[in-house]
Amino acid sequence: MKELELLKINTESLLEQYKNIRAHSEEICRPLEIEDYVVQPIVDVSPPKWHLGHTTWFFETFILMPNFDGYKEYNSQYNFVFNSYYETVGARVVRTDRGNLSRPSVANVYSYRAYVDQQMEVFLQEGNLDEKLLSLLELGLNHEQQHQELLYYDIKYILGHNPLFPAYSTKAVFEKKEIQNSGFISMKEGVYEIGFEGEGFSFDNESARHKTYLEAYEISSTLVNNSDYLCFIEDGGYSDFRYWHSDGWEWVKQENARAPLYWHFIDEKWMNYTLNGLQEIDPSAAVCHINFYEASAYAAWKGMRLPTEAEWEAASDFFDWGERWEWTGSAYLPYPGYKKEPGAIGEYNGKFMINLMVLRGASDATPENHSRKTYRNFFHPRLQWQFGGIRLVK
Repeated sequence: MKELELLKINTESLLEQYKNIRAHSEEICRPLEIEDYVVQPIVDVSPPKWHLGHTTWFFETFILMPNFDGYKEYNSQYNFVFNSYYETVGARVVRTDRGNLSRPSVANVYSYRAYVDQQMEVFLQEGNLDEKLLSLLELGLNHEQQHQELLYYDIKYILGHNPLFPAYSTKAVFEKKEIQNSGFISMKEGVYEIGFEGEGFSFDNESARHKTYLEAYEISSTLVNNSDYLCFIEDGGYSDFRYWHSDGWEWVKQENARAPLYWHFIDEKWMNYTLNGLQEIDPSAAVCHINFYEASAYAAWKGMRLPTEAEWEAASDFFDWGERWEWTGSAYLPYPGYKKEPGAIGEYNGKFMINLMVLRGASDATPENHSRKTYRNFFHPRLQWQFGGIRLVK
């Protein structure tokens, strides 16, 4: 009897968690106009409508269809429409063409979400979860939380490249924080353990936990703020090749880069687009929307460098993190002992371990309970649209 009661409590808790996470995705989209749901300005940005459909497709494809007897697929075309990069699962719309999907409509996508959510509720209440399915459900929920952060990135890019600079919200979207320089933290040389351990969810790329030797170093206790970065701009940082990697210098020339993404020099003032609209630069706010090339060039200009991801993790208990994803100087590669999962789930992280750089921490846009010091985020070094910032090491 106690085992049945415990199972019921766990099922109710899982269902509540599922509903809360699914509702949060829709809450993020609530301020949007219907036209905002379908725009794709660049290949890296997906229309909000696509995110809502893709996260639903994950639960339908990996949980309901193979495991729920009698489940009827909502629409046989949706596997083609909402598959992202899973070669194992079949053909898909090319990423560049997601903005061409005027159909299915936004209303159809919300109906799809409602249908799958109702079926998932029945499935969970029937107690169909074994250990393997529980792990898959956890992955699906964390996958949706990743897309919630991407929704903020993509919505900001869509609205921030509208010539009218419309505000996403008139209310403060994220808490305002001031970044004041407060020195460096000294870390001793030695052997440190890196990677996830213990209970709770983690992605496979956070394992296996392993030892690594680090030389002594000093890491900044705070992030670089806008005022600091403005000094780099005014000192000609974007016009001096000495601070830049070769690829970074090519990026500067090709893009005619002169400032972080969303910064605009208007009427002799630096302005930047925020989710609350176009505003004057806040000097004390942590610099944001910096790519790896810019972060590395700024560090070189300061006569310092970016931390390796092992240095960042080893020191992370001694400083506050979570406001910006922080670029590291580490390439995204497997840890010693990393094992790629078989099948489609193995495509989630492992196949991207090339030509990418690691970011650590979290950002203002990261959902609650979706961050930990072992989390390995990764992006191409040219990308700025994520909420990326800078922490220095010397």
